[in-house]
Amino acid sequence: MTTTTEPSLNRVIGPGLLLLFVIGDILGTGVYALTGKVANQVGGAVWLPFLLAFVVALLTAFSYLELVTKYPRAAGAALYTHKAFGLHFLTFMVAFAVMCSGLTSASSAAKAFAGNFGSALQADVPTTLVALAFMVLVALVNFRGVGESVKANVVLTCVELTGLLIVIGVGALALTGGKGDLSRLGDFNTPPGHSVILSVTAGTALAFFAMVGFEDSVNMAEETRDPGRTFPKVMLTGICVTGVIYVLVAISSVALVPPAELGTGETPLLKVVQAGAPGFPVSVFAWITMFAVANSALINMMMASRLLYGMANEGVLPRLLGRVHASRRTPWVGIVFTTLVAFGLIWFADLTALGGTTALLLLCVFTVVNVAVLVLRRDRVTHDHFRAPTVIPVLGRWPARSWPVR
Repeated sequence: MTTTTEPSLNRVIGPGLLLLFVIGDILGTGVYALTGKVANQVGGAVWLPFLLAFVVALLTAFSYLELVTKYPRAAGAALYTHKAFGLHFLTFMVAFAVMCSGLTSASSAAKAFAGNFGSALQADVPTTLVALAFMVLVALVNFRGVGESVKANVVLTCVELTGLLIVIGVGALALTGGKGDLSRLGDFNTPPGHSVILSVTAGTALAFFAMVGFEDSVNMAEETRDPGRTFPKVMLTGICVTGVIYVLVAISSVALVPPAELGTGETPLLKVVQAGAPGFPVSVFAWITMFAVANSALINMMMASRLLYGMANEGVLPRLLGRVHASRRTPWVGIVFTTLVAFGLIWFADLTALGGTTALLLLCVFTVVNVAVLVLRRDRVTHDHFRAPTVIPVLGRWPARSWPVR
């Protein structure tokens, strides 16, 4: 139950801002690096895992939509777990897993920002110090207000989206000009000892992590206007838009660059642009990537602070973490706490190894949410809400049980 002594969060997010929040969070930085890794798994048919990942993401999204419209409060998956099972330990573990996923992503993005910052300036910079300074800037924007934060997200998402549209545009122009080879799209070049089905499954698991992010938006429910009406159309639209973009990027990539070459290095999309438009200024992509990782950090830090706020108001975490600033109406204690944790991750942690572990935990969280939907069907609320077909949360439990995490 929400305390009466604290001011409420500020409802300033409308459909347009929420749509860009969802798109920006899903796009993140994953597709900039994962396209090549998926190509290593399946060869030229790299578009197929992205298409399958889109379908699986939709399954989980339906479960989140039923729950966020039924319980339009901050804390997302942890709140739904708490209401479904009433076990403080399980609720804490879900909250811990989601927060770790967000903070690991944000910390990784901060370090990537520092690396791209040096590349863009063509200078050696102290990566760790730049990453810490960047995280302070993110915290200040987050504290300033949700309105300012989502407006910053609008700018960053537009830049991030521009980079992917450049890849798609370069691919389309090159193919109409006679460059590239569309016949590669049907080739399955699987790793030695792997069947096509196993390779596609592994590739889909990788591609799925480029599709996650939509679930972060439910933590902003208390700052969204009319969440019961807004979330269903916005979240589904955002997933569909990003799904189409990812498939088109995958097609452009493998048509212009052989899969074996696409799967080497950390900048596969840059290779696509260089192959389709050799005269394109390469340095532009360093700046675009820098904006993309900045957006990923901002969104994940916003999510993590709202998660703590929501869980504090449910009595699962100390009430102190639910404190809201009187004038800015932002969860300032949660912002400070998550920023300090991010500092520690940037300074001390092996973020690559931690990222793999939190990815597995996130799949487990999705399974818990899909079960929670079915359990909470017996809990009636007085307002209208979205209802997912029963078969969808049942199918949505499959990925965490079946996918290998690489």
